[in-house]
Formats: sequence, structure tokens, C-alpha cells
Amino acid sequence: MNILHLDSNHPLLIQQLNAAGFTNKEDYKSSKEEIENIIHNYDGFIIRSRFKIDASFLDKATKLKFIGRVGAGLENIDCDYAQKKGISLIAAPEGNRNAVGEHSLAMLLSLFNKLNKADLEVRNGQWLREDNRGIELDGKTIGLIGYGNMGKSFAKKLRGFDVTVLCYDIKPDVSDDNATQVSLQELQKRCEVLSLHTPETPLTTHMVNTEFIQGFAKPFWLINTARGKSVVTTALVSALKSGAILGAGLDVLEYEKASFENLFSNAMPEAFKYLIVSENVLLSPHVAGWTIESKEKLAQTIVDKIKAQFC
Repeated sequence: MNILHLDSNHPLLIQQLNAAGFTNKEDYKSSKEEIENIIHNYDGFIIRSRFKIDASFLDKATKLKFIGRVGAGLENIDCDYAQKKGISLIAAPEGNRNAVGEHSLAMLLSLFNKLNKADLEVRNGQWLREDNRGIELDGKTIGLIGYGNMGKSFAKKLRGFDVTVLCYDIKPDVSDDNATQVSLQELQKRCEVLSLHTPETPLTTHMVNTEFIQGFAKPFWLINTARGKSVVTTALVSALKSGAILGAGLDVLEYEKASFENLFSNAMPEAFKYLIVSENVLLSPHVAGWTIESKEKLAQTIVDKIKAQFC
């Protein structure tokens, strides 16, 4: 089988596929149109998020048996059309779930203890102890929306704290020892921290809007290490200004390009200008699942799944 690699990944991916008898070709620079002209030669291809895989692209991939996505989500792929054509979709949420769980916890603890604010002040010669008095996680109720690989990982990290963890998911019966499944209404009524762990779908796009935020009984903290388009940034800014949201840790942004490689296509939005000067907002560049260890684990997961299906 011939495999085309469209993004660079951990070297073990190609090394182990070579050893398993696959023929591997790397092309990290050609345009989508150029790839479309050669994709008919390949039985599979492996991508991160370089460009969208739409019906037109898939129609040209006449030999294609599988698509490997070195990551968790498949929103850059027309999954329904691929499956109609009998193409297997191979993702690797197991590979970076631990990293996402740790990053979510790090953002929450940093916000609660004002670490980003305090660090900057000390570097500038300010020693404001009372102004940087933090709050503790113990005793809080944490609400998770999405209880798959990422949500479960974060819930596991929270076991060391005296907290109540609730989860909401469109799938039934996902409760385990680390989180209790509840309705969305109950989650909104009880939680003091909301963490998103959902893929990008029509249900989750712009999910956190003004109406959604107003549905919470208490002011809450928001953590988003999932997908940027789940949160309407203007609604978030309004809620931060009013106190409906106490603070936000954002690893992803509504303004990200689909490739996740760049932030703005045009001028900086006004809402983002507010976020970057807010002391109760913590930002990172879509790196929650982007650790040294996860790079290797993601590649290994893809190799293992390809070998299990095609060897």
C-alpha cells in the first residue's frame, strides 16, 4: 500500500510503517490542487490540519482506503462522504488526551492563583501580595461539556482535589468514578467552573453564546482547550465585563484558521484586543495537546491503528 504524508510528524510514524511493508511518500509543501493531481496513486494519506478534505478531493482519490488524522478531531474532513466511499477514518484522541487534561488543569490553577498577573508584576518590580490573593479549587463544582477522551482525562486529573465533577454529553451513560452525568440544565445550575471538551460540530459551533451564558445560575470560570469556534468571543467579552464569567483560560480561539497554524486572516478583532489586556484571561496558542510526549503518542497511535486494520 502507498501512503502519502501531508504533514511532518514524529519520525517513528514513517519508520514503523516502512518496517511494516508500506511505501511512504512525503509531500509537505505542494498545494491542495497539486496534491489532488496525484492523490489517485495512493491507498492512504496522513494529515494533521493542513487543508480541508472535501468531496471534490475525495472523488480524485480513487484508490483511497484510509485517512489518518494525527490528532483528535476530524472536522477538516467530509466524514460522511468519506464513509459513503468506504474510506476508513483513523484519528488518535488517545495520543494527546493526557496532555489536554494536564493543560486544562494548569490553566485553571493559574487563573485561580493569578499566576500570569503576579509573574508579570514581580518581573516589573511590583510586590502586590494582597492584590494577588488567590482562591482554592477544593470545594468547587466543575462542569465538563463533552465526556470523551479529553473530558475523561481532565476529570481524572481532578481526582486529587476535593471537588464535585459533573459532565454533560449527548451520549447516554458516560458517567464513571470521576464524573457524574447530568442534564445541561443541571450543570448550568450547579457548576462554578465550565470546561469544554467537545469536537467541532454543528451542535457545538457558537455553543457558548449570550443565551447559553445567561443560563448559568452562578458566575463561572471558563476553560476551553477544545475548539475555538465553540465560543462566541463577543459574548465572552460581554460576560467578562459584566462578571457573569469570572475568568477564562483559552487555548483555542474563534479566530483561528482551519489549519490551526495561524491566528488572524485580517486585522485583529476588537473582542480579542480586550482579551489580551485582561488580567483574568489566560491565552495559549492551541498547544494543550502539543507536548513532547503527545507528539510521539499520536504517531504511535496512528501506526498501531493502520497496522491493525491493513496488515
